[in-house]
Amino acid sequence: MALTDSGALRDYREAEFPPDPTPWREAAFTVIDLEMTGLDPGTAEIISYAAVTVSGGTVRFDDERYQLIRPRRMPDWDTIRIHGLREVDLEEAPTLDEVADGLLEALTGRPIVAHVAEVERTFLAAALSEFGTELRNPAIDTAALDRWVRRLRNQAPARRDPVGLSDMVRSLGLPVHRPHHADGDALTTAQAFIALAAYLEVFERPLTVGALQRISDPGGDAAPGPIRRLAQRLGL
Repeated sequence: MALTDSGALRDYREAEFPPDPTPWREAAFTVIDLEMTGLDPGTAEIISYAAVTVSGGTVRFDDERYQLIRPRRMPDWDTIRIHGLREVDLEEAPTLDEVADGLLEALTGRPIVAHVAEVERTFLAAALSEFGTELRNPAIDTAALDRWVRRLRNQAPARRDPVGLSDMVRSLGLPVHRPHHADGDALTTAQAFIALAAYLEVFERPLTVGALQRISDPGGDAAPGPIRRLAQRLGL
């Protein structure tokens, strides 16, 4: 793919992201969910994506996106059983190259939010490398936020393996929308993100974009100061 002349690509490369000290309610985030033909980014491809905006602490629907994508190699039965996207559903869809501008616009200038965000990060990075650029977005992981919320609520050691999206959302008393479909999972994740951030905000005011990124750091227990100190006092 060669999109070097794309205005959307140029805008993506030049965009600035919210500074770390920005309170989360003053920032806009793109909540994104991908469906793929598999989990190996070396061989699997994105076959649909959905993006929902969270801004001002609420879900916005005026610029939501949902897009099917025709892969070079159609999904096999093992993945069709999960996301339900068959060859007949994808054969008339545009290619990733053809929808690149829309995907880049959804990512431009915003942190991304996803459940188990490393999966989305890995596949987005592979896609953007084909567009001739690197993934620049800071990432916030609702699975990591959930670990800290469970730790603070239950006063029990934080589990390292992530809770599945549907189970996590039900534990928060929220509805699950079309599981394993990109549009439903993006909306479900957006609702969960708001609920989790609002809970953590009780302990860290203001809860900033940088604090959410540190909590999401896959490298370790990187909660911001007040949350970490509270957990230490509780012996968690």
